[in-house]
Amino acid sequence: MDDIRQIERKVFEFIEKYRLLRPGDRVVVGVSGGADSVCLLFVLSEWAAKYGLELYVVHVNHGIRKEAGEDAAFVRRLCEKRNLPFALVEADVPGRAARERVSVEEMGRTVRYEAFEAEARRVAADHVAVAHNANDQAETMLFHLFRGSGLTGLGGIRPLRGKLIRPILCLEREEIERYLREKGVEYCQDSTNEEDHYARNRIRHHLLPYAEEQISKGSVAHMSQTALMLQEVEEYLLRQVREAREKAVREDTGEDVPCIRIDCQAFHALDPVIGKRLLLQLLQEISPTGKDLARIHVEEVFTLFRKEGGAFSLPCGVEARRQYGTVILERAHERSMERAMPVFSPVKLDAAGLTEEETRIPLGNGYALSFKAFSCQASHKKSENIPRNQCTKWFDCDKMNKPLIIRTRRTGDYLEIRQNGGKRIHQTIKQYMINEKIPREERDRILLLAEESHVLWVLGCRISEHYKVDQDTKRILQVQLKENERESMC
Repeated sequence: MDDIRQIERKVFEFIEKYRLLRPGDRVVVGVSGGADSVCLLFVLSEWAAKYGLELYVVHVNHGIRKEAGEDAAFVRRLCEKRNLPFALVEADVPGRAARERVSVEEMGRTVRYEAFEAEARRVAADHVAVAHNANDQAETMLFHLFRGSGLTGLGGIRPLRGKLIRPILCLEREEIERYLREKGVEYCQDSTNEEDHYARNRIRHHLLPYAEEQISKGSVAHMSQTALMLQEVEEYLLRQVREAREKAVREDTGEDVPCIRIDCQAFHALDPVIGKRLLLQLLQEISPTGKDLARIHVEEVFTLFRKEGGAFSLPCGVEARRQYGTVILERAHERSMERAMPVFSPVKLDAAGLTEEETRIPLGNGYALSFKAFSCQASHKKSENIPRNQCTKWFDCDKMNKPLIIRTRRTGDYLEIRQNGGKRIHQTIKQYMINEKIPREERDRILLLAEESHVLWVLGCRISEHYKVDQDTKRILQVQLKENERESMC
């Protein structure tokens, strides 16, 4: 009797420490009929007797074992004796696993949690309780360790995840069996647990017993404690990552194509531990499945912050590339579709024939260029009257001798710029775009307003010094970049 009270007290303290339950909660309990789940049901019943709970039992028949029907009948009788609501869910797990091309073990887990969640919705439950224990925790830690998992995996199973709670995670399997034995409670034996077909079973049957007997008594308990400590460390790191994300990351949420931009300068200020954890989080988010991205891929992306240029193609169609002071993460195949250069046929117009009546040239994608020409009055010559935004520009019409053309860049294109000493020089459009750090793949999409090879205006950016309005200007050409019948906010 003392052992029973001691074990129950241990679970109650665990529940209170992690705030798993409150008086009056509705709880769906997954009960297979095995020792772990039966122990969970009885301990929760004791907690309910003290503090009040509404328990709803769900049993899932996976359609794998012949004796599965007997297990379901056993759990039903257990619930009838204790006046607990009972729900039976039957599924063809092997058949569904074959259709969806996953392992039977993985599909069994999926089916169970689908059943638990469905019942939780039906009864408006506050929690779903499952019967993972300390041995499961140790098995999970080793399983993840051997597979090369990071800190998250080594933290193992959490006591609380959303609505899911694990109240007996603090108990070892030996304690569970002793509790049921002293209470005189029977339970079912799952024959698949005795097989070595699954990796977890091999850890359970061979590695953990060897550790307990040959290395250190209490290995399971020590590993369980370590897992909980690692979870606390993980929570701290996640808080640091959230802060780092706010400082270093910009997400183009308005675009249909997911795109994440990381500022290199802000990223360099981060501790490498936080920086790499942030990269892992971002890569998993932008990946369609969130899977198949591992530490090696984080290390590859990490190198982009140390050098100019470079790119990596990662699993699941994710691409990482460096553009000057930014590292960009996006889905490569979607990026190529989204950034395909629109077909734009060059358009010519005669500046000499333009008047104050607007001439509008459609550019596609909802944009247009608006042209007006008017004589230059004295007020127009004052520099303060010349527009200073990137979407409206004034040019000296008298300096234009050839038809103007709207097009994309060509070899030999240049504009005139003024150096610091005031000297004017010709600069190629290629060099201008390099100096302005315009991404290479975007350079052929930018439209130009040009007179032969001399570019008047890189739309949305710089104009040539040669065509600027000055004190001798007699006629002005006004060009506006417009969007949907209104001036663009570029």
